[in-house]
Amino acid sequence: MTAIQIYALIAIVLMTAGIYWLAYRNGFNNGLTEGHTEGYSEGIAVQSADKSEEIRNLTLSLKQVQNKHEQLYDFYRRAVEASQLGEPARITLLEIAEKLRIASETFAAFRTGKKLERETRVLRDQALAIAALLEPVDQENAA
Repeated sequence: MTAIQIYALIAIVLMTAGIYWLAYRNGFNNGLTEGHTEGYSEGIAVQSADKSEEIRNLTLSLKQVQNKHEQLYDFYRRAVEASQLGEPARITLLEIAEKLRIASETFAAFRTGKKLERETRVLRDQALAIAALLEPVDQENAA
């Protein structure tokens, strides 16, 4: 082989390697990069869809818990307000019951006041029942 043929063979090998490298870099690698990018994007989309459903479920659970908390707080507030009724409220109810007793006796004296007498007696009984609920309990009886 002559020197020119050897140089030509080296040039052909280098040119083939260069063309192969360019084809790999621009063609195959570009497709590989696009596939990788597309797969990554799809993976992120699936992952975010899973997370968004989980977030939606957690948000729904949070709203349910908040509603339950509000209901319990309203119940607590009403219980605190009811527990603040004490001896003064009981005394007031007993005074109301006494005045209703007087009113029912007054209506009983009239022949036309039978309905009013019955209503005042019912109201008196209700006031006495509420006053009995507010009556303080002895510590010895409670234990």
